[in-house]
Amino acid sequence: MIVTRKTITVEVNGETYEREVDARRLLIHFIRDDLDLTGSHIGCDTGNCGACSVLVNGVLLKSCMMLAIQADGAKIETVEGLSEDGELTGLQQAFSDHHALQCGYCTPGMLMSATALLRENPSPSEDEIKRALQGNICRCTGYWNIVEAVKAVAK
Repeated sequence: MIVTRKTITVEVNGETYEREVDARRLLIHFIRDDLDLTGSHIGCDTGNCGACSVLVNGVLLKSCMMLAIQADGAKIETVEGLSEDGELTGLQQAFSDHHALQCGYCTPGMLMSATALLRENPSPSEDEIKRALQGNICRCTGYWNIVEAVKAVAK
């Protein structure tokens, strides 16, 4: 017998959810459509652009490359979970201060990639920042201001 639906339990941004999902549903569609957390964006559906990047059990992943059922039991962080009590994090504020966003489509993925980097390495070099962001495509900013924003919050 082929299983086409499965009940999964995930913790997203500190809140536990239990949902029945199709076995082939992508994590990004589960997050956006089933949980109504629309901060993570769908860009390419091929793992190239990084707009859908989230943290799964502390690991940066492109959620268009993972099935929702693979996340069963996982702790997931999306861009909505970065701020506390409605206040911007230092990184989010730095993106604003350094004009590191224009259309904003790539911003959630950039923020999640930079967050993952800064948690692992609070004092990255400029080259390390560039490497950490290389899985994200931005068509507006030219990247310079994004790198400057991350540098501004690095210790």
